[in-house]
Amino acid sequence: MKKIILDLAVTLDGLIEGPNGEVDWCIMDGESGFLDFLEDVDTIFYGRVSYDLWGNWQPADEYNDTIKQAYQQIHQKTKYVFSTTKNSGDGNATYINDNMEEKVAHIKQQPGKNIWLYGGGNLITSFINAGLIDVYRLAVHPVILGAGKPLFQNLQHRTGLKLTGYKASTSGVILLTYEKQ
Repeated sequence: MKKIILDLAVTLDGLIEGPNGEVDWCIMDGESGFLDFLEDVDTIFYGRVSYDLWGNWQPADEYNDTIKQAYQQIHQKTKYVFSTTKNSGDGNATYINDNMEEKVAHIKQQPGKNIWLYGGGNLITSFINAGLIDVYRLAVHPVILGAGKPLFQNLQHRTGLKLTGYKASTSGVILLTYEKQ
């Protein structure tokens, strides 16, 4: 069965974006194994706001090759958007408006590779509260923002995790991988 993998960048103080939505602190240097991670997924789950911002984003010429390669791979994946306000979009994603747990269970049963839970924050919270995340893959970046959107908020229960991997890069990013106990 497919696994749902939460994979995202987080600051040392636990934020996923700055106070104005900025993610300019995020380092994409090729050492994180992100391109390899993308090879292991064929499906991406987005919240509506995250999809509207990043679902079809294309890096400009000044971006590094790692970012360009990543988005080339990302745009080849099957995409689902979870939304309570919008039920259709650009034709590049399927929108899910209700029965989240039932529909996620159905998608997990399909043949293929794993599922990347991209986010945003509200969708991540919903998945954590429903116990739907199998793997937490967090790239902790060497920056403290002091203000912004926290990764974990409004959680309803404790989730026990087991560290299954870690990797440090020369940029100072530490990749931590946990699975549910």
